[in-house]
Formats: sequence, C-alpha cells, structure tokens
Amino acid sequence: MLDIIRQVGTAPEQRFILGEHTRALEQALARSLGAADVVACGSGTSALGLALTAMGVGAGDEVVVPAFGCAPLAASVVHVGARPVFADIDPWTMVAEPADVRRRITPRTKALMPAHMFSVMADMPVFTALAREYGVRLLEDSAVAQGAVLRGTPAGLWGEAGVFSFVQVKSFGMPGEGGVVVTRDAALGQRVRMLRNHGQDGAHRFVHHVIGHNSRFDEIQAAFQLRRLPGLPARLERRAAIADYYTERFEPLAEKGVVPPPRGREGRCYYVYSLLAERRDALRAHLTERGVDSHVYYPLPLPRQSAFAPFASPGEHWPHAEQASRRILALPVYPHLTDAQVEYVADAVCDFARRGATADRHHH
Repeated sequence: MLDIIRQVGTAPEQRFILGEHTRALEQALARSLGAADVVACGSGTSALGLALTAMGVGAGDEVVVPAFGCAPLAASVVHVGARPVFADIDPWTMVAEPADVRRRITPRTKALMPAHMFSVMADMPVFTALAREYGVRLLEDSAVAQGAVLRGTPAGLWGEAGVFSFVQVKSFGMPGEGGVVVTRDAALGQRVRMLRNHGQDGAHRFVHHVIGHNSRFDEIQAAFQLRRLPGLPARLERRAAIADYYTERFEPLAEKGVVPPPRGREGRCYYVYSLLAERRDALRAHLTERGVDSHVYYPLPLPRQSAFAPFASPGEHWPHAEQASRRILALPVYPHLTDAQVEYVADAVCDFARRGATADRHHH
C-alpha cells in the first residue's frame, strides 16, 4: 500500500482525486464489461443516487425496489425526493419477484430498481421487458454482483445503468469507500460525471451546469484497485468453488431444515453464501461456538425498518421477505479460505443439522 501512496504522491500532476488513476480504472472496467462509460463515485450508495438523478427521477416519482435487501436500495430513492415502493421477493432466490413488481407499478412509477442479492442476479430479461412495457426507467442495483453474467450480458449492463460497490467487504473491495456507475449510454454517463463533481463538465473549472454533489473518487484507492483488477477473475472463481462445495454438502440437509441456495453459476457472483435455516439463531450460536463467523443479511425487511416504515401502507405484508429475514444466514466465502477451513465450516453446519434431527426424534 505504501508504494501505491508514493506512486500517487510523486505523480507529476499531483492530483489526489479524479486524476489519471481514476481515469485508467474507469477505462479498464469499461473495456472488461463492454460498457460505453464507467464513472467512479465516492461510494456505491452515492452511485445509485447519481444514476437515479441522471435518469430524471425526483420529487413525486415512485421507484419499485425489493422489500428485502440493503438500506441504500431504498435510501437512494428517498434522497432524490422520490418514494420507494416495496415489492416482495422470490422465496427461493430471495431477489425481486417480477410478478409482484408488476403489481406495484402505478402511473407514478418512474423507475424499477431490481437488486442482485445473495449471489443471485434478478431476472433481468423479465425486468427489461417490464420496463419497456410500462415505459419506465431501469436501474440495476448490481453493487454486490461484479463478475456475474446472465445470458452473456454482465450484471450492470441490463438496465440503462448499474452500479458496483468497492467497500471493503465486497468482492472487489478496497480499504476505503467507492463505487462506480456503469452504462451503455454515453450521454447518461456524462450526466453522472457532472453530477459527481458539483455539476462541472471537466472542461471548465468552476463552471457549474447542474446542481451536483461531491462524490469524487480517491486516486490512491484507484491505484489500489488497478493493481488488484487483474486478479479479480481468480478471486471470483475461488468464491464460486467454495460455494459449489457448500451447496454439495448442504443439499442433503434440506429435509433437516437447512436449505442451500439453488445450484448453478449462471448469473451468480458469490459476494456472500446465504442459506436458509429453520433454526437460524441456534445454528448461528452453534457456529460461533465452533469459531465460525456468520452474518444475518438482513434481520428485517426494509419496510419493517423504522427508517422506511413511513413509506409502507398500513396492513401491507411481504410474506416471503419476512420469512427470509427469519431464516437467512451467510457463511464465510472469502477467497483466501483454505480447503481445510471451508471443510470445517461445512462440517459444523452438517453437525448442527444432524444434532437437530436427533433431538427432534428424541422429542417425539
């Protein structure tokens, strides 16, 4: 890391934000994805908001988002003055369910924002068709899905724009905050480029064409990401191999109340490995006793969180999202795990399931 800091600090132009390394990272990502433009921003969250603004989403508009996922999904909609409308998820994949999304579309709907979550891409062919049918914008929250490909098209390039997050825990994480907007639409990319830097177009300093934001990318982080980019495919492959091993071990446990995600690599990118467990909290305690770290993504559906409750209608329910929040548990899938560590995690889960089945037999 020190050599990267020295490299940036001794560069002739002495720019620590939006300099040559940021431009090089944007260009490298655009080439790897086949995107018309990639715009580096201060965070994945701000990338969502900038993309929504560039699409013309604002006050009085509605944006349909999944009821289960990360808070920035809905917060970015609120930040641009629009209203998030929550749709339920598919109980098997845990991403937005297209039929329920369709049911939530109204004359006020300006955009759909499906999210690729829990290592599964949303059904983008269907969402693309829905957006075209209703004449609404389509933004992919692909923050955690870098490297996923569905029917030959990378995550982030199905909609008018997509975003990736580079926060530390993501597949292409870095020491600080950052993210990108990716798009096939060069004009949209240019609007985002102005919005991230106080509405300036880069040609004339202190000339502001629109009301923008401070969402600029750090040069040291860009240099760090450029150094790591060539190794990303190998790290993603290692994550997928770990996930495949887990799924093979856990498939026989379904009848014991531990259900792995669906098999396959199409449209997958294993940022986390999330299974569903009937006795989730007991399983997590068991893993903690064994020294295995696990996480709950997420303990409540978004419309059940106090921050977003004002946007939910009284008496409204999202049964699949609510069930998932009680059962979901993420296991370690980091690429640096050794085979022995991965086997240890799997053994711990299998041991819990066997003990549970034995306890149930004794109880009955």
